[in-house]
Parts: sequence; C-alpha cells; structure tokens
Amino acid sequence: MDYVNRISDTELQRKLAASGAVLIRGAKACGKTESAKQLAKSVIHIDRDEQAQLLFDTAPKRLLMGETPRLIDEWQVIPKLWDLVRHEVDDRKKSAQFILTGSANPEEKANMHSGAGRFTIVDMRTMSWQELGISTAKVKLSDLFEGKSIELQDNRTELELIIDQIIKGGFPTLLNSNVNQAMDLNRAYIELLAEVDMSRVSQNRRDPIKIRSLLKSLARNTSTLVDNVVIEKDIKANESTAVSRPTIYDYLDVLNRLMILEDQPAWNTHIRSSHTLRNSPKRHFTDVSLAVAALGANQETLLNDLNFTGFLFESMVIHDLRVYGQANDAKVYHYRDSSGLEVDGIVQKYNGDWCAFEIKLGTGQIDEAAANLLRFARLVNTDKYPAPKSLNIITGTGMSYTRKDGVNVISMASLGV
Repeated sequence: MDYVNRISDTELQRKLAASGAVLIRGAKACGKTESAKQLAKSVIHIDRDEQAQLLFDTAPKRLLMGETPRLIDEWQVIPKLWDLVRHEVDDRKKSAQFILTGSANPEEKANMHSGAGRFTIVDMRTMSWQELGISTAKVKLSDLFEGKSIELQDNRTELELIIDQIIKGGFPTLLNSNVNQAMDLNRAYIELLAEVDMSRVSQNRRDPIKIRSLLKSLARNTSTLVDNVVIEKDIKANESTAVSRPTIYDYLDVLNRLMILEDQPAWNTHIRSSHTLRNSPKRHFTDVSLAVAALGANQETLLNDLNFTGFLFESMVIHDLRVYGQANDAKVYHYRDSSGLEVDGIVQKYNGDWCAFEIKLGTGQIDEAAANLLRFARLVNTDKYPAPKSLNIITGTGMSYTRKDGVNVISMASLGV
C-alpha cells in the first residue's frame, strides 16, 4: 500500500532539521514507523532484532551506526537507549541524526535524562478525516484563527457514514478495510491490549478480565468528566467483575503509558462570573473506534442509541481538532463551570489566540449551541484575556456556513488543517 501523507509529516521534517534527534510518540499502529521511514536512511527495529539487547550489552554504539537520519523503532524496549542517543547527539553536534519511535512510555523508575536541548517531540495520532480523504478540508482551522467567515459549503454527510467511521476509526492499516473487517481488527486490538500489552509494558501480570471491565467503563463514559470513583461504581453496576480503586489507578497509568487514553484538560481563564471553573479532564480513547470495540458495539447499536453516539462523535471530532490544532501550534481543552455552562472544545495557540467549538451530531441543536457559545464569549474578561478568534459549531450531517450572529457552522466533512 502506498504511503498516505500525514499532517504531522511537516512537523517531523521541521523538528528533525532543528534538533539532533526526534521522538515520535503515539499508540501502537497509528503510523509512526511508516512516517519515520519516509525520512530515515537506515533503520533498526529494537523489538524485532534478537541481537539488539546483546549489542547494547556488549557494543552499544553499534546500534547507532548507520546512515542518518537513523530510525530506532520501539526504542523503549531498551530504555537506556535514550541516554545513549543523547550522548551521541552531544558528540556529533549535528542535526537530523536520529528518529526514535515508541508505542509506550518507559516507567518513571527508568531514571532517564529529560533530553532537553537534544530531542524534539512529535505526537502522532491515528488518521483524521482530512487524511482519510473524507473531509474536503475547505474550512481550515488556520482560517478560523484569523476570524474568516465561511463561504457556503454543501458537504453533507449521511448519519450512516458517520457511524461507520466511528466504528472503523483512523488506524492506517484499516484504510482499505470495510466496516466489518475493521470491527474485527479493532476488537482484536482490544483483546491483545488486555491479554498481552498491559502486562508486557512493565513485566507485571495484570488481569485481562478486569482490564476489559475498565475499558468498557471508560468507553461508556467517553467525552465526559468522570473521575475514578465514578468509574469504580460504574464497573460494580455494569460488570460481573469488580475492580478496586488502587487497581483502577494502576491500570489507568499503564493505559496512559501505552497512549491508549488521551485526556482533554480543562481550560482556565479570566471570566466575568463568580462561578467556579471545573478542573477535571474529559476522558477519550486515542481513537474512538477503540471505545466501540471495547463495548462490542456495531452499526445497529449506535443507530439505536444516538445520544451515546453523540458522545462518540464528540470524541472523534476532538481527535481531529487535536491533529489540526497541533499543525497550527495549538492544543485542545474543554470548559465547564459550576453553573453547568460547558463548551466542548477550546483550541488555543501558544501565543494565546483561541477558538471555541460546540460539537453536535445533527443539526437540530444549532440554535441552542450558538446561544451557548455567545453566552460563553460574553463571560470572558477581555480586559485580561483576548477575545475568541471565532465561535464554531461542528456538525455531522449539515452544511458549512457563517450565521448572521457570526457563529460558524462547520460540517465535519469540510473541516481541515
């Protein structure tokens, strides 16, 4: 299969030119290695090469020998490689020497140097709608940051297509798969996560049945502000196997190290209100298809529960906003205060510029969402904080346009970087 260009490729090229080594982070099978291979001149797969550990123990620098940039794939299998690469970068005093890829973060006890000044980092996710070719990308996030209005775009999307894409997800290996094939492979991903990866990542045996129970609970509560106490109660209420709170903390830590989960942090700013801001993150799977797979759901399941499907759609949109936001030097947050006022997504650049997003599966709640965004914008104390560059509603099934009140309505099938 021919390589499909990724949005993060540009960032990878830029950071490789600026530093001695680049670390590409992301969940297993999100496409890290293939992206790195487009730039690498030599490769070693640490998880596949039976001689890798022996070489590290006897002649470690031989692992770094090869034409540069040299790709060291799944470097975290031998965590001490990090410091070896760091010292080699210091010695060579050249940029673009190494690309490291990893689908798990080492344990804290690995005691590694931070790598500051030697490494740059590229976070990689599964494929967005733009990369999959589903979105036309005619409505660009970069334009929304400039406050540009949207010329009418009639890129409507059928509900069934959206549900199919929620189930299928964005793993590159599934590009040519149909929905049923993708469903089987994503369920196998969850099974291997429970049976193998959760234990292998730190050589501690973990109970697959309890892992599955936790994953199901996380899936049921995707895109919500759910804490570990609620997760514990949810598992007791819905699963045959109870999971203690210390076990939940341990398993969540491993899921985060494997980059299966990606929390959406709360956005804090100056507001003209006495309401307290909520600081809890929203929980998301790295790809929404894994939430579907954990629950064993299918098209019929999601069509019969459109309220839950709306939460899954929100998670899928947040994923894509992260991909597009990263390319625009921005991160994705959420907002909620003690009055119940909530904004699904705040995309903020490092320079402070920001845009607000409400996410709705259908078009029936657009007026309500617009009123919510306008109310929120009035609360922001612009004496202390910049006003939003744009207010936006992302929908699944409608057209893209700018309303008379200035709020943009954007079809997911039009949104891009």
